[in-house]
Amino acid sequence: MMSGFSRSRAAGLLAGAALLTTAACGSGAAETPTSGSAQTSASSAKPEVVAAFYPLQWLTEQVGGSDVQLTTLTAPGVEPHDLELGVKQVSDIQNAALTVYIKGVQPAVDDAVAADKSFDAATAVTTLAAVEHAEEEGHAGEEEHGPEEEISYDPHIWLDPSRMATVATKLGERLAAADAAHAQAYKDRAAQTAATLGTLDQEFTKGLTTCKAKTLVTAHEAFGYLADRYKLKQVGITLDPETEPSPARLSEVAKIAKAEGVTTIFTEALVSPKVAEVLASQIGAKTAVLDPLESKPSGDYLSAMRDNLKTLQTALGCTG
Repeated sequence: MMSGFSRSRAAGLLAGAALLTTAACGSGAAETPTSGSAQTSASSAKPEVVAAFYPLQWLTEQVGGSDVQLTTLTAPGVEPHDLELGVKQVSDIQNAALTVYIKGVQPAVDDAVAADKSFDAATAVTTLAAVEHAEEEGHAGEEEHGPEEEISYDPHIWLDPSRMATVATKLGERLAAADAAHAQAYKDRAAQTAATLGTLDQEFTKGLTTCKAKTLVTAHEAFGYLADRYKLKQVGITLDPETEPSPARLSEVAKIAKAEGVTTIFTEALVSPKVAEVLASQIGAKTAVLDPLESKPSGDYLSAMRDNLKTLQTALGCTG
């Protein structure tokens, strides 16, 4: 079971096909590329690269540098799971030398990419099985997956800097293969990015070692990789941002939070905090924002992750 990530795709695909057919049957006038489009002029030597949403955009910017022309499918402030592709975005993916995505986050993107011109970042790392609540069948643990398998893993790999470092290295290799003229530059930037992410990983390891509490009660199950990496326990109110928790689930989370002395319920910017605020009031806790980085933050990936670290240290009573 896919914990909220599997959605009906047929309507979106039919609408996209109709729009593409309409465009193809038009007057035949050449379409002028707009700013930020993955389409480039014939004289441009830069490969067109598409990033599905913010964390992958940031990573591609670091590794691709000025050698690529980058387009991002998900606009700032948009919940990436809700993305529906328009005609231009489908065209961007079709024209791109490489689309960087994570299978399972955005079904519309999963359907639009071509295997030979895409990089599923989740294939570069060991994934965690999708979280399942009591009413769901399944099991937890780590598992590898292939491109043809049912999506049964947690896709939020970007919240573990060590896994992101591995993805950076692999992305450098994929860009080098797509653009041999700048191969070494991609690999060099990938190594530098991996090193930067390694430093961030060390900061989290040091900062979360001496915490009094180890349980994270989060708005939705986005922080499994962070919890796994730094020996914390995640308890999500919902499986994904679009799911309303059942009364039974709220009662269960409240019992866990009370039993484990949780003092902070974590909310996030793109999701209504109301349910978390009600839960916090029930158990005498406060709320704080923990950014799942699904959309562009006020700074960048590194600064937002460091803000998350400070938030966690305060909420968990860490002295490191």
